[in-house]
Amino acid sequence: MVPKNLVHDVFEHVRSQGALGAGCATGIDGFFAFANDRTTECSAAFYEPIMCLVLQGTKEAYQGGRVIRYGAGDTLIVSHAVPVEAAVIEASKDSPYTALLLQLDLALVRSLHDEIGGIKDIADDIHSIDAAVSDAALLDAVARLFWLSRDPVERQALAPLVLKEIHFRLLRARHGGMLRQLLRRESPASRISKTIAYIRDNYRVAIPVTDLAAESGMSLSAFHEHFKSVTSTTPLQYQKELRLQEARRLLTGGQLSVAATAYDVGYESPTQFSREYSRKFGMSPSDHKASGALLAS
Repeated sequence: MVPKNLVHDVFEHVRSQGALGAGCATGIDGFFAFANDRTTECSAAFYEPIMCLVLQGTKEAYQGGRVIRYGAGDTLIVSHAVPVEAAVIEASKDSPYTALLLQLDLALVRSLHDEIGGIKDIADDIHSIDAAVSDAALLDAVARLFWLSRDPVERQALAPLVLKEIHFRLLRARHGGMLRQLLRRESPASRISKTIAYIRDNYRVAIPVTDLAAESGMSLSAFHEHFKSVTSTTPLQYQKELRLQEARRLLTGGQLSVAATAYDVGYESPTQFSREYSRKFGMSPSDHKASGALLAS
């Protein structure tokens, strides 16, 4: 059971920072607090490798036909950077959605190989994004990390130890199977993780799938199979998602024209860009740019 004082303290931290609906830092790198007193519309996003512990309310993420619902006391584990659609589906002023999010340190994950031991997961039961009820030890560790984040001395002395504990407990969690696969550097999960990093570094240029397969060290057919199993999409669609998400960020910032944004993210045709952007977000890039300028005024 989630401690009521933890829900209260996290919500008040977000509220005091004026960050309701957006979230804010906690003082520990990669560790964030979120709160929202209203539900949200479903929207496209990229989830980085993260852990999200929901303290109150409920959220849903949608990936490749799967619906991942996580509510109070549940932990979401995301092992790879993947495109999703997500929405807060239960929240109110009396019971706001409240959560703590930790960006996962994959180097730290791999450093725990000896402590975790052998990998016994069945491939069909493993997902790059999954949620389940948190065990008491994991819940306690995340709560301690939040509370010590408010004391500079405790933060400096104890945060590295608690962060290692959290990663250890996530690796041992029932739904941490894909993280456990990352312990093996030559596993398909690790190879796809490396390929994802390559695509993200080069998303503005066309990358032949044969080059990506070679980068992963797999045959073309094996690469397609494992990439789809991890990301629920194809390499080409994944790159398109990256381009469109970056375009949305640029348009919201308002620095570039629609055409300049299209070229900046790698499109050769502003017309094609506008068509794909509208299909993805339900709003033309010019309308999105105008709405961003209105909000900033």
